[in-house]
Amino acid sequence: MKLSRVAEFDATDRAILELLQDNCKQPMAAIGQQVGLSAPSVLERIHKLEETGVITGYAAHVDARRLGKDVTAFIGVATDVPRAIGTLERGIAGIDDVLECHHVTGSYTFLLKVKVENTHFLESLIDRVRSFEGVSRTETLVVLSTATERSRIALDARDEFVARPPRRSGSRARGGRGQ
Repeated sequence: MKLSRVAEFDATDRAILELLQDNCKQPMAAIGQQVGLSAPSVLERIHKLEETGVITGYAAHVDARRLGKDVTAFIGVATDVPRAIGTLERGIAGIDDVLECHHVTGSYTFLLKVKVENTHFLESLIDRVRSFEGVSRTETLVVLSTATERSRIALDARDEFVARPPRRSGSRARGGRGQ
């Protein structure tokens, strides 16, 4: 994994990120009112946060159960063929019901979070994962209930925090920010 330069963000950037995580559809003027900036200044800061890769996108959060996805499960996937890891990652990425795929330490190579309609679909998904070359075993944990599930990232309480933006060739870091 290639490391890139470290960018610093101030308390205003952090406040903007908090507000966007609460509701990314609120008007720039409303955000500006809460952080003490004009709407164009808020928009400029948001664009910088997007350019540095801190903000990676915007999405609607949906209730999987209301969409018929009643079963949540975690699947540990083990491989004893290290050269198959890349192929496995690509194959797993092609399964729509896999919400998360993490390369992990421990007994498994990957830990998957899935949401499916019912146990029949879960069994089919497990069979599909097991069919990939290099999969030696799987273990499935079916979720009975969920106490906490969030996509919100807790932000550091300090005035400045660091993020690792993607490196862009030919660009130079600019000095201070007009506030």
